[in-house]
Amino acid sequence: MTLEELGRGRYVSLTTYRKDGTPVATPVWVVAEAGELFIWTRTDTWKVKRIRNDARVTVAACDIRGRLLPGTPVLEGRARLLDDSGLRRVRQLMSRKYRWLFWAVDIPATLARRGKRPHTAIAVKV
Repeated sequence: MTLEELGRGRYVSLTTYRKDGTPVATPVWVVAEAGELFIWTRTDTWKVKRIRNDARVTVAACDIRGRLLPGTPVLEGRARLLDDSGLRRVRQLMSRKYRWLFWAVDIPATLARRGKRPHTAIAVKV
């Protein structure tokens, strides 16, 4: 399975690693472009904190609950946190792929936070 194939799927299981090496898998929305997977998440999530400490990740196709699909290959890669311009680009890509679902999540959350968007974009390269 390639990154582009993973990016076409609806959900991907992103596994990050705690300081003691324990893996933690989380289902996330994902989009692929230019040989990288991009993920949009809140800045205060544990996955962001874990990536700051250890850039190793694995990605695999999954369902909404994070269950890996039968026979799904798991790809190892490196993650990096993107700056504000990268975040804007990832938000554009996500809004194109997930359309009304993305806006149903992003707009109400933005209104509740009075315009502040404490989000981070993550790029994964395998």
